Amino acid sequence: MFSVGEKIVYPVHGAGVVESIENREILGEVRSYYVLRITSGDLQVLVPVDTAEKVGMRLVSDAERLRQARNVLSGPASPWEENWNRRYRLNMDKIKSGDICELAEVVRNLTLRDNAKGLSAGEKKMLDNARRILLSEIVLADGITTEEASARLNSLFDVASEQS
Repeated sequence: MFSVGEKIVYPVHGAGVVESIENREILGEVRSYYVLRITSGDLQVLVPVDTAEKVGMRLVSDAERLRQARNVLSGPASPWEENWNRRYRLNMDKIKSGDICELAEVVRNLTLRDNAKGLSAGEKKMLDNARRILLSEIVLADGITTEEASARLNSLFDVASEQS
């Protein structure tokens, strides 16, 4: 159970804060919902309390988990799946997992591929979304601006491309 004021991550939407917990009637059924304020895009999301953990909602990563994600970001690219459809599904599954290291892997692989050969429109959109989600968590976890988080992320890719 999450509490009002806690910093959370909701997969696919990004990091935010639990604004309230409310009972609401939706489609004739009264349920308890977390009312989340997602920081990127100033989006409000309702998540049923009883399914929050099942959909991957979790607390914002601690310093150690962020360090692990930074290590993933600065590491070499994973082997590239040649089948576009399969690659897209694998990356979407990683994003939906809610795991910051899996998300970092998607951002790293797509960024390195984009820098080397370019991406299709669909994968560019996926990269933009994955990067936005990752940045939103870094911003909340480290208490920095989006610009600072983006600069830190870019510097990790500079290190990764020097190692390649």
